[in-house]
Amino acid sequence: MNLTSKSFIDGAPIPGEFAFAVIDPVNHIAISTNRNPHLAWSDAPAGTKSFALICHDYDVPSRADDVNKEDRDIPESLPRDIFFHWVLVDLPATAREIAAGSHSNGVTPNGKPGPDAPQGARHGVNDYTSWFANDAEMSGTYYGYDGPCPPWNDSLVHHYVFTLYALDVPHVHVHGDLTGPNVRLAITDHILAQARAF
Repeated sequence: MNLTSKSFIDGAPIPGEFAFAVIDPVNHIAISTNRNPHLAWSDAPAGTKSFALICHDYDVPSRADDVNKEDRDIPESLPRDIFFHWVLVDLPATAREIAAGSHSNGVTPNGKPGPDAPQGARHGVNDYTSWFANDAEMSGTYYGYDGPCPPWNDSLVHHYVFTLYALDVPHVHVHGDLTGPNVRLAITDHILAQARAF
């Protein structure tokens, strides 16, 4: 199975159009257009009954002490965690493409609604939900895609991985909330093939 995108090139920076925020020379960061990128796939295995898509960043600081703080840098040596930017399940077996901007087109304070998604799929909850939990203006449940917004003072370049899974079930049964970890656990025994773009 192959996964490609017209929106970004593997190994190259993701364009700001598809980010939650971009670097701003005056204020460090500025809210961006936050569009989901285009994705297309081919060569799904026989027996595929649905697809799931997960986008994650594996370079997130494990502690927030120095995040976006003036006169401080986040050292490259700091242990890192995973941040889920997009969780999407129940894409139909006939699907072969997601158009740019079809699932997200702008930042929605307090989060986009869910879980209903185009093509009869379901959006999961991304990790901006916990990131903004203590922010009165932004707190809420963030469904669907919300793009990159790495700390402006991080010494480490962040990497964003889009993984598409071909599954042998038409509907993913998830125990608990539709979060990245819960979805990963739910699909473990149903993966026929997977492909990545990053």
